[in-house]
Amino acid sequence: LLFVLIGLLEGVGYMSRAAFLMDRVMAKAGLEGRAFVALLSSVACAVPGIMATRTLPSAKDRLATMFSAPLMTCAARLPVYVLLIGMLVDSSARIGPFGAQGSVMFALYLVGALSAMVTAWIVKRFTGHSGTQLPFYMEMPAYRWPSLRSVAVSAWDACRAFLRKVTGIILVTAIVLWLLLNLPSPSDAQLRQAGVDTEDDAAVATYVVDHSYAAAVGRAMSPVFEPLGFDWRVNVGVLSSLAAREVFVATLGQVAAAEDPEDPANALDTMTVTEGERAGEPLFDPPTIAALLVFFVYALQCMSTVGMMRRESGSWKWPLIAFGYMFALAWVMSLLARIVVGAFS
Repeated sequence: LLFVLIGLLEGVGYMSRAAFLMDRVMAKAGLEGRAFVALLSSVACAVPGIMATRTLPSAKDRLATMFSAPLMTCAARLPVYVLLIGMLVDSSARIGPFGAQGSVMFALYLVGALSAMVTAWIVKRFTGHSGTQLPFYMEMPAYRWPSLRSVAVSAWDACRAFLRKVTGIILVTAIVLWLLLNLPSPSDAQLRQAGVDTEDDAAVATYVVDHSYAAAVGRAMSPVFEPLGFDWRVNVGVLSSLAAREVFVATLGQVAAAEDPEDPANALDTMTVTEGERAGEPLFDPPTIAALLVFFVYALQCMSTVGMMRRESGSWKWPLIAFGYMFALAWVMSLLARIVVGAFS
């Protein structure tokens, strides 16, 4: 639907007018109106949004927009938001006339957009990147009826490219994760030595997952993410989402299926922390879910976006700075979210 709406706006000739109308708003962040088109494209995916920065004549504007684009809420974040909001907010809850779940989703979109504008302002003011601010001129095309065929073809191409990328990434990641979650395979003697009943499939599955390569990787990340309430299972999900954000959902599904093959859907709700000070407490409590939501608002969890930033900027300097800046911002804001939600829950 999003791709169709963007195609209709382009087909009717409104995008140029939108850029002109938004010029004054974008100027508050130090950008010009054409940057609005790039940021709007980033709501579908940051990769075409970063590619659209080529239309900006100022190098400084291009850099600031490239830093801002990943903060716009893209389609890849939606599966993560839907999963976590569903666990955090009751479906029948309301905020005034609006559903609480939809209100939380809208708030995440709004926070991302405002953060993108603030980031653009910071980049323009403090990078010292060379570039000249030019006057904004744009020719206004005549309004016209959009070609439904062109809109349909454009939307189909965008959806097909997105699904092809996502399907390939998820398939490869799922295979790798399955191996990491099930290896090394313990012998019956090792299971008995650890006090595990070899006839109890659930107990065996839990032992295998807890002693897998994936668990070792997740535990190695614990010093970084433990203050946010994440355990090794969430850490593995965060790490896998570097391939694509939506892989986080598939990873949690893999972990849940490995721990409870009979009812993986229920496993997410009943997961408890197995180590540390919170051992025995629910893993996905409100403070942890809030921290995860905020983390995905800010973190640059998409290597395709990093690669496109490198291609458009001509070096690895700016993509690495962007990745570090957004990770630090995500960590700090997630910690604040955890503290605030924890104080009221």
